[in-house]
Amino acid sequence: MTDTGSLEQRPGRPLEADPWSTFTGPAVAADQVVAVTSFRRFLRRFAGQPMAVGALAVLVVLVLAAIAAPRIAPFDPLAQDLQDTLQGPTSEHWLGTDELGRDVLSRMLFAARVSLVAAAQAVLLAIALGVLPGLMAGFLRGWVDAVISRITDAVMSFPPLLLAIAIVGVFGPSLTNAMLAVGVIFAPRFLRVTRGAVLAAREETFVEASRSIGTPVLRIIATRILPNILSPLLVQTSLALGFAMLAEASLSFLGLGVQPPDASWGAMIGRAYRFLAQTPTLVVFPGIAIAVCVLAFNILGDGLRDSFGRDTRGAGR
Repeated sequence: MTDTGSLEQRPGRPLEADPWSTFTGPAVAADQVVAVTSFRRFLRRFAGQPMAVGALAVLVVLVLAAIAAPRIAPFDPLAQDLQDTLQGPTSEHWLGTDELGRDVLSRMLFAARVSLVAAAQAVLLAIALGVLPGLMAGFLRGWVDAVISRITDAVMSFPPLLLAIAIVGVFGPSLTNAMLAVGVIFAPRFLRVTRGAVLAAREETFVEASRSIGTPVLRIIATRILPNILSPLLVQTSLALGFAMLAEASLSFLGLGVQPPDASWGAMIGRAYRFLAQTPTLVVFPGIAIAVCVLAFNILGDGLRDSFGRDTRGAGR
């Protein structure tokens, strides 16, 4: 007696199979092909923007110089020579010396570490505080979106620098507290970017298809929403790094950031400002470093935006 519900092959009838076994394999392969093609298209567009490529090269050089500071710095950044203070550029001290006779070039190399790491810490904190609420607000909508949006509006209603000064005033002046303050004031910007990108992505057909077959919400967010909002987040990250460096420099200039004997570019300007009439180069060199770094981050952000943007998809073909 034959079981009519079995999957045994009958004459003239092909063996039945699980439909998902023939669907998931090609679907996964197609997703991988699309991802590789999109990445190659992005690289082709980005390579076609000399300004953005140059900005990336400048940032790479700055990062490598900061990493190699202990090896390439000509002097100990903390070594003092009170007989050779406030000197301009010389053959021995290429960028001169400060009010304590310390080599400015060596201090700038080590200060690059502090400035770059501080900006990265602030932006990472802003991402951690802003992306998850943005995902919830954009995907869940309703009262969740309303509550999160009102809190965001309240935080953004305060002037950013004054809010950062207030936070540092409560917790005390230090680089960690300064970056905590900068991360808090940048978090609403990441929240808004994430929310806007999620609102657009949740209306796409592939998200509706996933919801119609009962895919859990967390899986939809992780596999469908997040990969499609990475491009605006990367652009916002690049732009935020430049603004975070400016914010750190401002707080350190006011004495609320890095504390002596450590130094950042902003702190060096703050100390050199008192000797502007005697040795103006003490202000010029750290100021140029900040300007070049911030400009590079902004140009890189513009290049990433144009490379990811739909309006330029045909430009690199």
